[in-house]
Amino acid sequence: MRYIAAYLLLKLANPEAVPTADAISKVVSAGGVDVDSERISKLLAELEGKEIEQLIAEGSSKLASVPSGGAAAPAGGAAAGASAGAAAEEKAVEEEEESDDDMGFGLFD
Repeated sequence: MRYIAAYLLLKLANPEAVPTADAISKVVSAGGVDVDSERISKLLAELEGKEIEQLIAEGSSKLASVPSGGAAAPAGGAAAGASAGAAAEEKAVEEEEESDDDMGFGLFD
């Protein structure tokens, strides 16, 4: 991921130029990270002859089709909230019953 980020930073800096392995290494090492030149070479081989904008667009469309699973959490939270609300109502009813037992007179009044 760090090599792709460095590649994209270099493309943003100069859209007409193709980032080199040396330039990517400099960006990554400037961040204080060890550089793996084999991974950089593999990345450059994979990206050779491809438009980065097209790859980003294709990746975005693929990510849009991936289910995120976020809808299930609120449903579970709502069920837990409902049971907590029911417990709070029961507690309130019990407190009301206890307050009726003293018939308006307190022990220390």
